[in-house]
Amino acid sequence: MRYLPIGELADKARVRASALRYWEERGLLPGARREGGRRVWPATALRRVALIRMAQRAGFTLAEITQLLAADTTPSATRQWRDMAARKLPELDRHIAQTQALRQAVADCLECGCMNFDQCELLGTTNLE
Repeated sequence: MRYLPIGELADKARVRASALRYWEERGLLPGARREGGRRVWPATALRRVALIRMAQRAGFTLAEITQLLAADTTPSATRQWRDMAARKLPELDRHIAQTQALRQAVADCLECGCMNFDQCELLGTTNLE
C-alpha cells in the first residue's frame, strides 16, 4: 500500500497540512502512521479528504461530518444520515436560488452597459435586504 506524507496529501487534496492535522485530531481522518517522525496516510485517505471538503461545501458542520463518516452502517445510522441530508437539501436549494439571483443581477448590469454605478437605474431598484 502506498502512503502519502502530510505535505503531499495536502497538495493533492488542495488543503493545508494544518487542516489535515486538525481533522485527524477531531477524528475525521484516521490516525496517521509515523515514518521518520512524519505523518503519513494511506493514499486512500485522499478520497476521505475529498468527501470532507464536499460535505463542508454543502454546509455540513464538522460535527455533522464526523457523524456522516462514522463507520457505523447500521439501519439507524443510515436513517440518521438520510435525515441529515434531507434537512440540508432545502438549505442548498435556497443557496442555489440566491446565487442564481446574484448571477442574473450581474448579467443585467452587463446588459445595461451604463457602467455609471452612482446613477444606474438597475442598482436603484435592487433590493439589498
